[in-house]
This record gives sequence, C-alpha cells and structure tokens, in this order.
Amino acid sequence: MELLKKQDESQYDFLNPQDLEIKQQIFGKLLKMLDLAVLETMDENQAKEQISEITNQLLNEVSKPLNLSVRQKIIKLVIDEILGLGPLETLFCDSTISDILVNRFDSIFVERFGKLEKVPVQFYDNSHLLNIIDRIVSGVGRRIDESSPMVDARLKDGSRVNAIIPPLALDGPTLSIRRFTVEKLKAEQLIELGSMSAEIGKLIEAVVLGKLNVLISGGTGSGKTTLLNILSGYIPEKERIITIEDSAELQLQQPHTVRLETRIANIEGAGEVTQRDLVRNTLRMRPDRIVIGEVRGAEAVDMLTAMNTGHEGSLTTLHANNPRDALGRLENMVCMAGFDMPVKNIRSQIASAIDLVVQLQRHEDGHRRITSVQEINGMEGEVITMSEIFTFERQGKDEEGNILGEFKPTGVVPNFNTSLKAKGIVLPNSIYGLDKNMMNF
Repeated sequence: MELLKKQDESQYDFLNPQDLEIKQQIFGKLLKMLDLAVLETMDENQAKEQISEITNQLLNEVSKPLNLSVRQKIIKLVIDEILGLGPLETLFCDSTISDILVNRFDSIFVERFGKLEKVPVQFYDNSHLLNIIDRIVSGVGRRIDESSPMVDARLKDGSRVNAIIPPLALDGPTLSIRRFTVEKLKAEQLIELGSMSAEIGKLIEAVVLGKLNVLISGGTGSGKTTLLNILSGYIPEKERIITIEDSAELQLQQPHTVRLETRIANIEGAGEVTQRDLVRNTLRMRPDRIVIGEVRGAEAVDMLTAMNTGHEGSLTTLHANNPRDALGRLENMVCMAGFDMPVKNIRSQIASAIDLVVQLQRHEDGHRRITSVQEINGMEGEVITMSEIFTFERQGKDEEGNILGEFKPTGVVPNFNTSLKAKGIVLPNSIYGLDKNMMNF
C-alpha cells in the first residue's frame, strides 16, 4: 500500500500538537472499531494492512486537510501504538542506537557511538508510557504495578528492558532498554575501531585456543559482552559449549552449543532458577567449555570450582574498574555465598582458577578500549600476584575530543606462554615487544 512506505531519513520529525491531537482521536476511534484479540491471531503484515486501511478511512473524515507526509506519519504511529512500542518503534529503526533511556514521558535519551543525546521523540503523557511498559512486561509473563513497581524483561529481539514506576520513580514511569546487537563484531573490526591492537588480538585468540580461563572485566557498557562473543568465536567447533546467562545475549555459532538462561520467580514467588543452579547443573552436562555471561553472585563459588577441577577454557565477565578490583569482587562474592573459608584459601582458589584478566573501559570520547591485559601468576603470602602484558597508554586528546593513545606491550612474557607452546600454539616474541632474535621462552 502506498501509505506504508519505508520510514524516511527524517525519522525524528514528529507531529505538531494539532496533528498529534488528530492522531490521538483516530487512535481512540480505532480501538473501539478493532477487535484486538482477532488482530493477535493475524499475520503481522495483514494486521498492519487492516489498521492502515481503517486509519486512512478515518483520516478522510477529518475536517482539517492533511498532506500525504502527515497521513503517513499518523498511520505509522497508530500501527506502532497497536502492534509495537509506540514512539519507541522509531528509535528501534535506528541501528546506530545501543541504549534507549526514557526518563519520563517527554524526556528520552539514546546512546549512539558511546555518547548520550536527547531525541525529539516523546510519549503523549505518563499514562501512555505506562501502557507501553505494561505491554512489554505482560508479553513475557510479568506484571508491573504499585505492588511490584520494578521489573526486568527481554524483548523478542533479545533487547534487555528495565522499568520502574511510581511510587519508586518520583517523576513518572522510567524505562531503560539495552539494544540487542544483531551484527556480530569480529576482532578485526575492534582493531580497526581502535579498541585493541593486532597483538592483543593474537594473544586472546591464542589463550582461547589454548584453553586458558579468561575473566573479562569492565564497567557498564564497556563492551564486555561484545568481547566475550569474540573470544567464544575462537572455540573449536568440535567442543561442547554451554552458556549461562541472566539475559541471552551471546551469539555463538558453533553447532554443539547449549544455551541456558536464568528464570525469575513467578507472581507467587516460586519457580526461580538462579545462575548458581545452572552452573551446578552444567557440571553434570559434560561441558568442554563453560561460558558465563556475567558472574555477579554466589555462582562465583561453583564457577571457580569448575575451573579448578578440569573445566579448562572457561570464559566469563564481571563488573570492575581494574583487574585488581575484579579479583577483589570475586573474593567478595565467595564470601557472600556463606562460605566460612580463610581469605588466603579463597584467594588461592581464584589465583589457581583464572589465567588471564582483560580489562575494558569506555572512555569519555565514547570509545570502548582494552586498557589492560594481565596474567595471574599465583600467590605471594596472602596476595595474588599479577603481571601486566599489555596496557593502553593515553597521550592526550585531539581537537575533536577523541582520546589519543597507544596499546603497548610491557615486555613481560607470560608464564602461560610455555603451556601454549607445548600445545603447538607459538606466539612470536614481537607480540610481547621483544626482539625477534631473542630466544623463545
């Protein structure tokens, strides 16, 4: 149909108040005429066609003359209201947006290329926003109301959603959406983007092939899941991989992959399945590799146990500001799990389980970079010792505010280099910033 054309480039042009009022009137009339239960049983294209035809008929009855562009926008907004996420559908059409943050009905920000910006898209009022939130959470069998004013959910495309409403949110309903990335980045692209060096890329590929245990550390939105996807892509296809996530984001392509996801409690408070439950069960499933989307609680105990009892090559992420803090957080998680164990023993378990810590950071220019790669050497007394293999050295900013810097090897040859060599994985000395003629360690 002519009126259902692809969205044009001016996707953030919204209706003026008069046309928006017409849209609201049309939408109200349409709800009285349509049987929404019947629409749900129809094919999406058929439903759109029917809504479009009826909306177009109602627009013909409007006294104010409307040009084709305005009619198209009204029809699209009405379809989005009934079948989609209302005004947010416009933002979902923009592949450059990674986060959608609704502070209130008339204040919406997005993250694009690592930077926040406000967009001229808004809801009609707080009730309108609340209706969209309710549609999202009810679609995954959840509810949100005054008795349960916070909710985590996942959209059909895998995007993560968090909503919080009054009385906890003082200025009205609030919605945060972390977009699911369909395009799977590769190490080469991260190198081109300046997120890591080619030498770091070769090292992390080697440690995965060599079945070393890797912990990816970083802050929120620093690119941990993206890097985890890249690392998991190096796992040979012949190996059995089991992934454990709170919200499924990993995009493994290997044929022998089993994906597990946690489940929250139902309305009656029963049926919860935690990451720890899944990690324990995974050990009975004969995994070659265990990949945990993010370790954040008591499952740290079982993860460390798995890493120390023959499950080599495990990968996971963790929120921390630097590699040392990452190990401290793991220690705290074990303590919070209720284990009455001396601190030295806990640290010994961590030092024995994890081989490499890769630190990520999202800098103020919006770029995400690997800022440090460190090997865990072992214990000295009660302290875990670490050696930095690569570091990102900042060198100021350019005129546009972009951070200038260089990925530098420290000259340290990691202890695991010997075990990699024994497995037939040989990295040249130049990777570590050493002379090519120097003897391989």
